[in-house]
Amino acid sequence: MIVLTLGLLGTLPWPLVSSETQTRLKMLVDVVLVLALTYTILRVIAERRTLWMVRGFIFLIFAASLSRALELNFLTFVLNNLVVGSAVALAVILQSEIRIFLEQLGRGQFFGQPRVESTLTNDAVDLVVAAVKELSQDRTGALILLETHTQLSPQDFTHAGIPLQARLSPELITSIFQVNSPLHDGAIWVRGSEVVAAKLILPLSERTGPWQLGTRHRAALGITERISHCVCVVVSEETGSISLAFKGDLQRPLTSSKLGELLRQYVQEETAGTSKPSQRHRSLKFWKMVWPLR
Repeated sequence: MIVLTLGLLGTLPWPLVSSETQTRLKMLVDVVLVLALTYTILRVIAERRTLWMVRGFIFLIFAASLSRALELNFLTFVLNNLVVGSAVALAVILQSEIRIFLEQLGRGQFFGQPRVESTLTNDAVDLVVAAVKELSQDRTGALILLETHTQLSPQDFTHAGIPLQARLSPELITSIFQVNSPLHDGAIWVRGSEVVAAKLILPLSERTGPWQLGTRHRAALGITERISHCVCVVVSEETGSISLAFKGDLQRPLTSSKLGELLRQYVQEETAGTSKPSQRHRSLKFWKMVWPLR
């Protein structure tokens, strides 16, 4: 779209257009191209909590442009340096998102891949809870990642693990996390009634809590901070306690019955939140992505 717009802009008969009209037209095209590029970037990293950082960076760019237009020289100097520093910080923090964005541009996938709907059923919740109860009693460490309403992508993880595509069952989950199993290290990925993969490496959270978090708990927080359409169940190897991470919030310790209750609650909330949007909602979707309304 950007290349096409620039091509059309170059074919206009500029000598026949007044200088004032040229300036206004170029300004309009400039705004359209910036909005198109912004929309493309936000589509690539949609549903991630890092989206807020990108929104803040876009706000700084618009603020710097506005201060330059108003000839506020000192404020422009400060904002320009802040934009440069923020760009360097984002390049370090969002390395994987930038890589995905560049890959999709190279493939011509300018608007990203649409997320596919996924379903976490109550039957699957019962199977997971049964496995977690047994793992907790045996004090066997476990990390179980469950999709809620939208399918995850291997690009969401630090390492996508070993593909399984196996039918979900308590016996399968408990056998995977046995110490002698070659797949016990890392997380398993559950989609509906299927175990998609095992030995996943999840991104770690940098947050600290009132307690000393182990690697499993930090991984559960890390993936749910980045992606909102998943939950992560953790069983502590030291104490056998059960924890549940959802949208960057860790609830612990839990009983197996409480875990099942929370999982069903999250499933119902996510299902209700993914109802078909109205026409007005769709028309405002881009602006809600660009400008933080909440």
